[in-house]
Parts: sequence; structure tokens; C-alpha cells
Amino acid sequence: MKKLLIIAALLASQVIANEGVQMEDRISKVQSRASIVVNDSDFKQYFTGNVRIDMLYPGTDTNTHGGAYVSFEPGARTNWHSHPAGQHIIVTSGVGYYQAWGKPIEVIKAGDVVWVPIGLKHWHGASKDIAMTHLVVTSVDENGQNAKWLEPVSDAQYSAKD
Repeated sequence: MKKLLIIAALLASQVIANEGVQMEDRISKVQSRASIVVNDSDFKQYFTGNVRIDMLYPGTDTNTHGGAYVSFEPGARTNWHSHPAGQHIIVTSGVGYYQAWGKPIEVIKAGDVVWVPIGLKHWHGASKDIAMTHLVVTSVDENGQNAKWLEPVSDAQYSAKD
């Protein structure tokens, strides 16, 4: 009987938690989402080099996280930044670099997955000679924020892999 009461309480709390949340499935058609060429957008202040963002779904669609493919040409990279609610980086093609503040640069390749904890200052991008694409799943905090953008990664910092 005690287990039954616990299960009933959990189910009731889920119903209350979902109250007011749209509980419908949806399909986002690819043709409704144009690629963002970073150099031609407001995003250029957060990147160095040639980068393309293919948004899959914004955090506003789930209230918890958003997802996008981000493609970097050789040498392209993000600025230093952090995530107030964390991020997963899943490398889907190519070779890239990832660096957490105060640590050495790591080489990341197709199939590698990086977990970036809440608030960790870091950057990521393509290697010097090979392009890289990754899928990012970025959590959204209670204020709807998914990133805190900081200063650019200098050429000296980027070249520290040599």
C-alpha cells in the first residue's frame, strides 16, 4: 500500500508540474529553418572564422534545452564562453579542438562527446587543417539564457596545441 501511495504522489506531482505546459508533439520541417552564416549575422561577434549554424530547435520549444549543428571551417572557433545550465557537444564529423579554462587543448573527433558543466569557461572549434561539425544540446536556465559570451580566443591561445 505504501508503494502505491508513493507512485500516486509521483504521478500527481508530474501532472502538476506539466500544468500549463503544451503537451503536443510537433514536427519542425527542415525547409522552415534556414542556415545561419555567422559572418552575415549578429552571431559574428561570438566566433572567429567561417562558421555555419543549423538550428534544430530553440530552447523556447522545450523550455529546457536547444539543439543545433554548428560547422566550423579549418581554424574557425567560438569565443571563450560558459553555459549557465550546461552543454553537450557531440562531434559528428571532422576534427576539432576543445579547451576548458586552465587546461590544455583537447583534440576532439567524430563520435566524441564532451559534457560542459554549468559555468565552465571554454571554447571549441575546428582544427587548423580539418573542418569540424558538432551537434550541441545546450540547456537553458530559468531566465531562458543558454550562454554567456566572453572574449575571443587569441591566435596564440588557439595555436597552443602545436
